[in-house]
Amino acid sequence: MSQEDMLLQAGFDPTFLFTWKGIRTRSMKDYHAHEHLELCYVQSGRGGYRINDRNYEVQEGDLIILNAGTGHQALVRDEKEARMEFYVGLTDLHLDGMPPNCIPFPADSPVVHTSGDLRLKISKLCVSMEAEKAQNRCGRYYMMKAYAVQLLLLLLREREQTPKTVAPGQYTFETVNRKEIVEKIIDYFEDHYADKISLDQIAGNMYLSPFYISRIFKAETGNTPIHYLIEIRMEKAMEFLRKEAGLSIQEAAARVGYDDAYHFSKLFKKKFGISPSAARGS
Repeated sequence: MSQEDMLLQAGFDPTFLFTWKGIRTRSMKDYHAHEHLELCYVQSGRGGYRINDRNYEVQEGDLIILNAGTGHQALVRDEKEARMEFYVGLTDLHLDGMPPNCIPFPADSPVVHTSGDLRLKISKLCVSMEAEKAQNRCGRYYMMKAYAVQLLLLLLREREQTPKTVAPGQYTFETVNRKEIVEKIIDYFEDHYADKISLDQIAGNMYLSPFYISRIFKAETGNTPIHYLIEIRMEKAMEFLRKEAGLSIQEAAARVGYDDAYHFSKLFKKKFGISPSAARGS
């Protein structure tokens, strides 16, 4: 049984919300998120999209996946560079191992660059939904929902067919349940506390939104991911300072992921009630 078939075991009966087609000539006013799933297909033109505080270039044939809780903002940097967009909105989507109204990303990115047969199929589905909306015939909702479900299944199949490569030292996350997600994040913190770590990076690797990760992490541990990481870093720093009498404060800070020794010292004193230099001497 494929991974996508296993995902569907939890139930696959989303509610169709809307379609919208328009020419984008200016950026969205606000960076925002929704509780539902949105899919945006770029039918023509090019431009930018800010998703989870990361900027992406988009062009004709790209499909943008905006999961629930995902911050996003369509960007137009050149007023002469308009693009045609087709949006589909769905809710009540539940996939096994995924938060509500979320689907995993093909190729580990919210922007799917389509070509060939996949682009042709997606283009036809968008045209079919647009035609159903315009004709307003009996059963219009169910026809549009059927097309939207086909679009979702195409994306799941695309993910199944996309080879996944992982660079040495990187982690891949297979999300199964909340407890397992949190355990994997903690394992990552324990192994990579000296690295530059961002919540957006972890969220992208796990195909989840930063908001959802923060919520379940706090529910399971009573702490936010960033504060939990700080706790690990401070404990490690205390260990280094006590074991190595000649270790400078700057070196101790660098070993646990901080370039700023002053900021490190403030966090250390807040945690232990003493300065790093006092801990080194104990």
